[in-house]
Amino acid sequence: MFRSFFPTPKLFFLSVLGWFLLVLAVWHGYAIDLGPRMAIVAPAEIIQGERPPFMTQDKAWVYVYIILSALLFCIGWLFYGRHRWYAWSVVGSAVILVVTYFMVQVGVWLNTWYGDFYDLIQEALTNPGTVTVEQFFGKLASAVYILVPTIMAQVLFAYFTSHYVFRWRTAMNNYYMDNWEKLRNVEGAAQRVQEDTMRFAGIVENLGSAFVGSIMTLLAFLPLLWTLSQEVTELPLLGSIDGSLVFIALISSIFGTILLALVGYKLPGLEFHNQRVEAAYRKELVYGEDYADRAAPPTVQHLFGDVRTNYFRLYFNYLYFNVFRYAYLQGANFVPLIALGPTIVAGAITFGVFQQINNAFGKVENSFQFLVNSWTTIVELMSIYKRLMAFESVIHDDGDSTMSDTALSA
Repeated sequence: MFRSFFPTPKLFFLSVLGWFLLVLAVWHGYAIDLGPRMAIVAPAEIIQGERPPFMTQDKAWVYVYIILSALLFCIGWLFYGRHRWYAWSVVGSAVILVVTYFMVQVGVWLNTWYGDFYDLIQEALTNPGTVTVEQFFGKLASAVYILVPTIMAQVLFAYFTSHYVFRWRTAMNNYYMDNWEKLRNVEGAAQRVQEDTMRFAGIVENLGSAFVGSIMTLLAFLPLLWTLSQEVTELPLLGSIDGSLVFIALISSIFGTILLALVGYKLPGLEFHNQRVEAAYRKELVYGEDYADRAAPPTVQHLFGDVRTNYFRLYFNYLYFNVFRYAYLQGANFVPLIALGPTIVAGAITFGVFQQINNAFGKVENSFQFLVNSWTTIVELMSIYKRLMAFESVIHDDGDSTMSDTALSA
């Protein structure tokens, strides 16, 4: 799964984590003030006004530092472990990380923009005549300068990631085809090569991007939410706490993650078994197309009965899982409103600040809730991973090239 696309997968992913921590440590320990001393600044015409407001001198150096760090990482792997799929697995992954960071920065700016815009609305509604039409539409126009190129970048990014996923699938497909003589007798071999590789690459890329996006969102929004927490006068029952909203978001997400992990622990096994019974049913039907003595009604009825039994069991488990899942997600929407209740009643914040807090809290909470929001996808990925792991074990098996049903379910 991974060795077909990434160079030395375990070392590669450990190096990604290690390099990220090193880059972060160097930034906060030394490089944060290096940019101005090196005269790395944004062009003057960009700094002036609001087009775009996140391209300040400080931000320009951050972007240069991140791009240089990504380039150094790619160069290191170019000389250490050059791989057939290097351009996509190493360089492509670096591109995804860098673009994801820029998208998070746009989100940070939008959070500030919404605060200013809603304060403008509050001023216009409270004191008629103090805000002109030019000011109102001028503020809206300032967002257009950012959102139009951002939308174009998102479209191109989606196009790039589609190719990234297909290259990964191609690498897996080629790897399995090179070992087809060992794999051809495994039950459902065709499905694993054709369908599971497609689904695995797509899900891992989506989950990986979402996870990285969550980490970068936390790095960007946690300091902002901590600062905005100073606007909160007190929490219900708890009183005044420094960084209160950060702790509330963390506790809420941990509670939801543990809750759904407990009620959904059976789902990966059921999904895995579901693919087994589906594969057995599909295989018998395929044989029935070529041989008159196969796919007889009693046999087909028995195999389809296994499919029905497992689906009904799966539906029941998802029934009570979704009760807790949707109840938690809906309840989480009210957490910031409850936390801000005393502050709102006291009139201690403006409408714009309220929007900033609400949006920043949602970003942080959603990042902490990565497992909650992705749990059903993770369940699907776990079942695919188990099938492909059992499938790949045949390649490294020195004995019989066939695999029993028991081994596949391990």
